[in-house]
Amino acid sequence: MLPFKSLLTISKSASTPVFVQLSEQINQLIRAGTLSAGQRLPGTRQLADWLGVHRQTIVAAYDEGLAQGWLESRPGSGTYVAVHFSDVTPQALVSETANNLPNEKPGYAFAEMPFLKRPVLINQSGLRLDDGFPDIRLAPMDELSRAYRSYFRWGDPQKQFGYNDTKGHLLLREQLSIHLNETRGLRTTPDNVLITRGSIMGLHLVSQVLLQPGDIVVTGETTWAGATMNFLKAGATLLTVPVDQHGLDVEALADLCEQHGAIRMVFVTPHHHYPTTVTLRADRRIRLLQLAEQYGFAVLEDDYDYDFHYLSRPILPLASADPQGMVVYVGSLTKSVAPAFRVGYVVAPTGLIDELARLRRIIDRQGDPILEFAVGQLFKTGDLKRHFRKALRTYHARRDCFCDLLTKELPDAMQFTKPDGGMAVWARFDPAIDMNQLAERAGREGLFLSNGLSHNPPGQRLNATRLGFASSIESELEQSVAVLKKVLS
Repeated sequence: MLPFKSLLTISKSASTPVFVQLSEQINQLIRAGTLSAGQRLPGTRQLADWLGVHRQTIVAAYDEGLAQGWLESRPGSGTYVAVHFSDVTPQALVSETANNLPNEKPGYAFAEMPFLKRPVLINQSGLRLDDGFPDIRLAPMDELSRAYRSYFRWGDPQKQFGYNDTKGHLLLREQLSIHLNETRGLRTTPDNVLITRGSIMGLHLVSQVLLQPGDIVVTGETTWAGATMNFLKAGATLLTVPVDQHGLDVEALADLCEQHGAIRMVFVTPHHHYPTTVTLRADRRIRLLQLAEQYGFAVLEDDYDYDFHYLSRPILPLASADPQGMVVYVGSLTKSVAPAFRVGYVVAPTGLIDELARLRRIIDRQGDPILEFAVGQLFKTGDLKRHFRKALRTYHARRDCFCDLLTKELPDAMQFTKPDGGMAVWARFDPAIDMNQLAERAGREGLFLSNGLSHNPPGQRLNATRLGFASSIESELEQSVAVLKKVLS
């Protein structure tokens, strides 16, 4: 008889019930070959005496093994290891110090994709000059909470809490269509709108539908890595063109079209180019649309911070001047409200929207109907538009404050152009400054900022980074610049 008293150990203080502990340990002994197929287990009274537990605990442990197929009961004889385990090769017990722990390294091979290895941005506590995040303290939390509660009192519960439209909640699509038509000069219906979990999901869906392996995608030399990661995942070949103080160099794009002909997509952030914040000049916008029609490529327009333009009225999107349906327009409420509200959208002709919705169905059956309804309600009541106006005034003042501080306190350390809009300053530091060391020193002083290395095109060293001002009040901006001045001295 095996020494069950030493093989089986229990902890009555553990959160796992004792009978489950025993059942799992018996299963492990079977897998390891310590208990062989057809072997008889001790009687329930005998094992209960050995382990100092109630007999019903052993009965429950055996019943668990019987239910899972590890054990079998023979009437009048007892409980045995199931005979079908005679065909199973025993598994050797693995030392906890081994290098191949299954919770760290799988037992099968898979191809890692180096372009996916990118640091995940997380909102930092304390002082921060981030990538250009909104101030969550301004978000209309009370209004959103009321809209959430109204969902539970509205309509048919069977419908409200069942499956919803793959394209997104109809109320939000209706209200968003109205909002985009009024503020951005678009000509949409709700059927032209797909609600996504942030703009990154929209970019992923569009990339998977429009791109085939080997297709050429053109971006600026500096661009958003989140977009290029999706293009590479779809198997696209990336080409780049310069970005200057007037945005994407569309004549360089025209040259690429002449050389390659079959360009499939051009990715742009024309309102405020990411990361440099410059606005694509009007003549270049017209030329870009002309090239799209001439060569038949799609223009993927990411309008990530349209609501925050300080110089004048926001520049209308490319999509507003697109008579041939060449532009796929992607946006989000993440920067307008808060990153936790994963509400983005894709606007395109219905033929593409329908196909995107079909693909979305096998990735994420639907979005969050409750959140989408609540946001739709905030559009309908005007609460969200009032929030946009308040945030615009606030961020405008913070931009001016921050730029004044940089000019006064750090005149020789960096160069920047006061951005016409957006939520960050593109700062180009003196070449003698090591950006990685700068970020590390600032971090030790309690200030988070990016080292900007992810913005460097291959083979180039821009020595620049984005310094977000929107998420900090004026006093926090003053402290942040003081820390920056200290670590640069």
